[in-house]
Amino acid sequence: MSDKKRPYKMKRRAELEARTRQRITESAVELHGTLGPARTSMKAVAERAGVPRSTVYRHFADEEALFGACSAHWAAENPPPDVSLWEKADDPDERLRVALDALYAYYRRAGGMLDKLLRDEATVPIVAELFAPYHQFMGSIVELLARGRSLRGKARDRTRAAIAHAVSFRTWQQLTGEAGLGDEEAAELMRRLVAAAA
Repeated sequence: MSDKKRPYKMKRRAELEARTRQRITESAVELHGTLGPARTSMKAVAERAGVPRSTVYRHFADEEALFGACSAHWAAENPPPDVSLWEKADDPDERLRVALDALYAYYRRAGGMLDKLLRDEATVPIVAELFAPYHQFMGSIVELLARGRSLRGKARDRTRAAIAHAVSFRTWQQLTGEAGLGDEEAAELMRRLVAAAA
C-alpha cells in the first residue's frame, strides 16, 4: 500500500466513526425525548441507531458518557431564550411580557424533552446533574423578572411566587395542555396573576 493511500483510508475511517457516533447520539436524543432517560437502555439506543451494542460502548464507555453527549447535542439544537433581550426592557411588566412570549415559544419547541427530564431527574442521578444548569437558569429568570418592582414584604413575596409560577414549564404545560389555552392566552393569564399578586 502506498503512503498516499494510507492517510486517505485513515481519514475515511475517522469520518465513518464520527458519523456513527453522531447517529448514536441522535438516537439517544430521540429516545430520551420520547421515552425519557429512565426508560432508555443502551440496547434500545443501539437498535435505534442500527448498530450492535458493542459499537455504542466503543463510542461511549457508559450511560453517563452517552448522556453527556446527548445533553450537549440537544442543548445545541434547542438553545434557551436569550435573556439579554429581556434585560433591555426597563419596565418590569414589559420585561415579563417579552420573557413569557420567549419562554412559552421555547417550551412549545422543547417541551417533549423538558417533560421527560423533569420527570426522570429524581430517579436518574446523571439527569439531575446535567439538568442542574436549567434550574439555575430558571432561578436567574425569576430574579431578573422580579427586579425593579419596588415591592416589600408580603407583596414582594407573593409577586416573586407568581413570577416563578408563570415561568415554570409545568405551568405552561398545564395551561396549554389540560386547560386548552394557546400560548398567548396562557401568557396573558400569567401576566394578570403577577399583577394581582402585587
